[in-house]
This record gives sequence, C-alpha cells and structure tokens, in this order.
Amino acid sequence: MRNTVLIPTYRRPLDLSRCLLALQVQTKPVDQVVVVVRDTDAQTWQFLGGFYAERLPLHIVPVTEPGVVAALNAGLNVVIGDIVSITDDDAAPHSDWLERINAHFITDPAIGGVGGRDWVHYGDKIEDGQQPIVGKLQWFGRVIGNHHLGVGSPREVDVLKGVNMSFRTQAIGQLKFDQRMRGTGAQVHFEMAFTLTLKRAGWKMIYDPLVAVDHYPAQRFDEDQRHKFNEMALINLVHNETLVLLEHLPRSRHFVFWLWALLVGTRDSLGLIQWLRLLPSQGKIAGQKLLLSWRGRWLAHRQFVIGH
Repeated sequence: MRNTVLIPTYRRPLDLSRCLLALQVQTKPVDQVVVVVRDTDAQTWQFLGGFYAERLPLHIVPVTEPGVVAALNAGLNVVIGDIVSITDDDAAPHSDWLERINAHFITDPAIGGVGGRDWVHYGDKIEDGQQPIVGKLQWFGRVIGNHHLGVGSPREVDVLKGVNMSFRTQAIGQLKFDQRMRGTGAQVHFEMAFTLTLKRAGWKMIYDPLVAVDHYPAQRFDEDQRHKFNEMALINLVHNETLVLLEHLPRSRHFVFWLWALLVGTRDSLGLIQWLRLLPSQGKIAGQKLLLSWRGRWLAHRQFVIGH
C-alpha cells in the first residue's frame, strides 16, 4: 500500500520541522508528504525553501482560505496514496506509526479509518492518564473523546481525532471535510463530521493506542486559544458540535438531544446543570458561557433547518 501523509500548517516552522524529521525515520517509508501552507505564511515558505527533505517526497500545496478544513480539502486533491494519514504540524509520529496503520488496513478491507493515541506534552510533563472509553458517540448526543488517554486493545470507535487519523482513500472517494464548520483556524470538531459520515456509509473506524504520535500543543493564531476563554471560539465550538450531531443522530433522537444539550450539556458546551456546577468557581463567566453555548446551539439549528 502507498502512504500519503497530509499536514496542514500555519506559522509553526519549528514544529513542522520536528514533524517532518519524525516522518524521515518511519520504519515504513512514506510515499508522499503533502504540506498545505497558507499563501501569506512567509515564515513557513522560507523554512520549506531551505529544508533538506532526505527520503521525503514533499508536495507543497498553497491555500488562500483560512482554516484547517480548507487546508485539508486542498491537500486531499493531490493525494496519491492508498492510505492518507493526517497529523498536525505540532505532532511527531512515532517511528512505527505508518507500519502499524498499514497493518490494520491490510488485515480488514472493511476498515475505512484508523486512529490512535496522541501523547500530549506540556513542557517536560506528559499527560499520562488512562481511559478505556475513547471516541464514542452516546445515543443521546454526548461525545466521549479521550483519544489522548486511550489504553487497551484496538477497537471500533465512532470518532477519530484530527492529530492522528488515517483513511483508506477508497473509503473517502469524493468526500470532503465539511465547509460549514465555523472558525478561522482550528475549526473544532471538523474530524467528527468526517468520521461519522464514513461510519454511516458502513466503514469501520478503529482506535489503536499503539498507533501513536507525540503532541506538543502549539500556539494557535485564530480566535481559539485552547484554554483561554474567547466568546467567538466557544460559539464556533458549540455550533460545529451541534451541527454534526443533528446531521448524524436519527431524527427520532433529536428531541432527547436538545433536552440533554439545553438542560445538562458538557464542560465545553454548557447546559443549565453544567452552569450550576461551574457557577461557584467561575461566577459571571459561567453565565456568559451558558448564553454563548445556547447561541451556538441556535445557530447550528438554524443552519441545519436551512440545509434540510
């Protein structure tokens, strides 16, 4: 099987260098590396102009539109591999990454996607918790991630994580990443839309903790600054999550989803109960988050109705 690795990047040349160096030492050589670069990203263009790509067949793709969705869709247009493996510029795949990915796809032709653990580094510390449940969509609409903490044997999941996910190009076909995802950079939950679409089409999604990358969360250059509160970033996150769930949950479960979303919610997408839980520690900000979460839900509902 031929392997393409697809990396969207923006203003992180040092991180990108670490990622590309990790791809040079794969036990299964990569057949194509597609790096998608914003046309205005002068520092990355300068870095790539001087990068010595030993054993790396680099294919650099320019993109003018901001956001990870546009970058990935531009990259998909030039993929030559039977398998396309996607990672972030601030990640470094383990040396057996591609070898383990290929083993899964070879074993079962019904497998459409393979993902694994991203070992998250914060300075000198590595987040090393353990969670047995990973990448599951519960019947009422709650999504359990935990990809960075997964342990155990390879198993079927519903959702893979963008920093470490691979797909059979036969399974992808003409599918593109959903351009309705809000945001000018990270566009949180874009991968959930993609993987759930493939799963609904009958393809298996596999999570294997041994298919691993080291993840060094780097600065973002958009409204989503990871752990800093930003009103627009929260609206975008809740909108994207809600729109994906409305698309993929059976219509018969929409009422239960709305009941849960508005009354309970999650730490990221607040409902009334989550607001009450956060109120003692966050005070006024908890109230802001609740209203913004509801606004994100409403915007997604409106977009869903317009599209149907």
